[in-house]
Amino acid sequence: LGGSQADRGPHRRRWTDGVSVEPQLLIGIRGMRAGDVPAVLAIEEVSYGYPWNERIFRDCLRVGYRGWVATDLDEAVVGYALLSVAVGEAHILNLCVAPDLRGQRVAERLVEAMTRQARADNAEVLMLEVRPSNKSARRLYKRLGFKRIATRPGYYPGPEGREDALLLSRRLVDLA
Repeated sequence: LGGSQADRGPHRRRWTDGVSVEPQLLIGIRGMRAGDVPAVLAIEEVSYGYPWNERIFRDCLRVGYRGWVATDLDEAVVGYALLSVAVGEAHILNLCVAPDLRGQRVAERLVEAMTRQARADNAEVLMLEVRPSNKSARRLYKRLGFKRIATRPGYYPGPEGREDALLLSRRLVDLA
């Protein structure tokens, strides 16, 4: 096969006894801790033109928003998610995966963790905003059952002014 596991990088396909193991099977999901913020911030900064800053992430944890990180076998943070839950509604505040692991279902696993928590907190609906230009995120949310319910004009900063946000929603409980 040639090369060691290190030569292939921490997020690439790994080989065990001649058997290929896909990266999404090697990703762990755990609660976000304050010590994860530098790694989370590094992913945020390479992923967005207008990233959140360290203070925002720390404030989210301080006020009790739920956070998760996706980690590889070496416990390196490769993705993260933040969720707010109040009065029967859960809101995905931020969800991001390291560029080299996108398309590997890491985001889907983070959404699953948020969905479980939202249900445990008796939320009836899970909501989020997404840029219309973020086609891959829109495909993910559609596949996971989210529906567009509104548009928030000028919600996001952009290089040529403001960009709208699509407000998406997914019911977590059946209607009576």
